[in-house]
Amino acid sequence: MNTTNLESLGWNPVLAESFSRLWPSGLTPARISSVHGSAYDVLSPSGRLLAELAGKLRPSDGAERPATGDWVALAERAEDRRATIHGILPRRTKLSRKVAGATTQEQVVAANVDLLFMVMALDDDFSPRRAERYLSIAWEAGIQPVILLNKSDGCDDFAERILEIEAVAPGVPVLALSARTGSGIEQLATYLTPGRTVALLGSSGVGKSTLVNRLSGSELLETRPVRECDGKGRHTTTHRELVPLPQGAILIDNPGLRELQLWEAPAGVAATFHEIGELASGCQFRDCTHRHEPGCAVKGAVETGELSAERFRSWQKLDREQAYLSRRVDQRARLEEKRRWRTISKAIRRMQS
Repeated sequence: MNTTNLESLGWNPVLAESFSRLWPSGLTPARISSVHGSAYDVLSPSGRLLAELAGKLRPSDGAERPATGDWVALAERAEDRRATIHGILPRRTKLSRKVAGATTQEQVVAANVDLLFMVMALDDDFSPRRAERYLSIAWEAGIQPVILLNKSDGCDDFAERILEIEAVAPGVPVLALSARTGSGIEQLATYLTPGRTVALLGSSGVGKSTLVNRLSGSELLETRPVRECDGKGRHTTTHRELVPLPQGAILIDNPGLRELQLWEAPAGVAATFHEIGELASGCQFRDCTHRHEPGCAVKGAVETGELSAERFRSWQKLDREQAYLSRRVDQRARLEEKRRWRTISKAIRRMQS
């Protein structure tokens, strides 16, 4: 029987103390390796198990579902290698986005992440604007980002591309590499320390699965070439998966995200565009929206070239997205509150009849 050393997955004395305080003896700690609908692959001291949620945690009751990277409390059934999840340990960090489409709902992409490898390819995928969006998500989550520019073997001017990204991500490490050839991979060693959880985030086709295979030293994940007709990638990873590395770090590989909408990240946007906040302190009006007001220092900086017009438009787009999301979230909260009171009122009427 294959067993699992929880310390190799990031288990530590702080987690152990929290676990013993929250749950009685008889339950076992484990980490979510991957999610498949209502079924969960978990890694426990007994090895890999297939788990399901206890009734009190099922979404129909409004409880939050576990995500890849979560630490959970299990009741194991040794006879069939299955388990029931009875609780989720408080998350240190969570990487979230708005679910794709019109639904206003949070999707936790990964939990308990220490470091975010933001992967972009040095081809048609390259985009400083996408880097700003990724950074907003990372800063909001309190996760240290590192930007990886993959496919350097096919790019003659990657040094210039590094400078472009550094201009929108001051202080953030920006590394060029080739997951296919292994060039530049040695730069990642300092980040892949034992017990550290690193999540990969990037579009489809940027080479995340190739990078996981390179770092693990084996063909763990299937890889596919991008389409020649449009340079777009095809999804190789179909679900989020926790991958322990020989170096001792833990990777969480994510499917390529064609749509990455922010989920309540005002602090993340502010941190990403910190210079706009500094400029705004010089605006004539304290509540300046930087659109039509006179004496706007931000618009003035755009006119003089101190602030790039592209960067200003990128900030405007993310700011509008956040404002729209806030309105939708507030509206949803009001509707849920009305539904709750209607339910309470009906129950009271039934008791009185």
